[in-house]
Amino acid sequence: MYIQETNVPFILNFSPKHQQIALTFLSGIGSRRARILIAHFNDLEEFFTEKTLNLAKIPGVPSNFISFKQRAAALLEADKALEHLERIGGQTVFYTEADYPRRLKNCGDAPLLLYSKGNVDCNPEKIISIVGTRHATDYGKSLTRELIEGIRQTGTTVVSGMAYGIDICAHTSALENELSTLGVLGHGLDLMYPFAHRKIASRMLETGGLVTEFPPGLKPEPSYFPMRNRIVAGMADATIVVESGDKGGSLITANLANDYSRDVFAYPGDIGRPFSAGCLKLIQEDKAHLLTGPDNFLTMMDWNIQGPAVVQRKLFTDLNDFEERIVTALKTKKDLAVDSIGFIASLTAAEVSTHLLNLEFKGLVRPMPGKRYSLI
Repeated sequence: MYIQETNVPFILNFSPKHQQIALTFLSGIGSRRARILIAHFNDLEEFFTEKTLNLAKIPGVPSNFISFKQRAAALLEADKALEHLERIGGQTVFYTEADYPRRLKNCGDAPLLLYSKGNVDCNPEKIISIVGTRHATDYGKSLTRELIEGIRQTGTTVVSGMAYGIDICAHTSALENELSTLGVLGHGLDLMYPFAHRKIASRMLETGGLVTEFPPGLKPEPSYFPMRNRIVAGMADATIVVESGDKGGSLITANLANDYSRDVFAYPGDIGRPFSAGCLKLIQEDKAHLLTGPDNFLTMMDWNIQGPAVVQRKLFTDLNDFEERIVTALKTKKDLAVDSIGFIASLTAAEVSTHLLNLEFKGLVRPMPGKRYSLI
């Protein structure tokens, strides 16, 4: 169907929700270019009714991807997706809306739009992702259950990818401990892969739910699951790898979490176990904290209900001028790299490194993955 560029009334028949979905259907735009468009216009209706000639003048936006005909076709496709979504009881949340996951929004490659189903709260006070091999051992499942049971008192939301193995163990354990759990899918909301997990997915809708960037009707493809992993990593305060081989989706998720400057933890496991290799590699390369259990995790995240470490820091007064400046710098953010500390504290990298070591000895500072540091 050919739609002339002067046929603006046709465009005006669609709602803002149609426009949000349609923007994700425009081939070649992508989330980064789409954000340029969002920043350029007061609302998306202006974009969909604007002449192609004027759109071509926007820096960073290829005119051959946004003809009026393509925009109109995307709106028609969005209308079908929205109708399908309403039939299955799903919702959407757009990048600019308040309910969009605020942690994910800080990631440069965050999707523009998420589809969800259930009682989904993407912005809880505490949220972690738990990932691992699909071929989980009894040992790995036991660690997962122990961890989730140990953090129950914090009310933490648990995110994972609905896959076999550690993922589904994490979801099930969260349900058993009355914690909200979110499953991030590599396909549309009207499907469930693996099919065997449909009953657990149904239970999750009561106090959590399902999230995906893929529209209803889109079937799982191998390339979709690495895309899903960035949402798993980006939505969470911390990513925990329970068991992993030396390759696979769990390591992808952990590396993404590091790229997003999030905390990463890994259980070390037995060096003879094939699914300890990935965790050991993360720890060895300083990309993950060594994790031994829930108490260890809560202490490292400073999520203990009682805060003895904070009291200790307030009482500790034996700091020289350099150390005081470093502590002051670290109070500005959750963690900082050495060069950032030096910039804020007006110190050289060598001075920062020397006094950071002294602060570690005094129990006031801890090293983080990616050569970053935080206050204890």
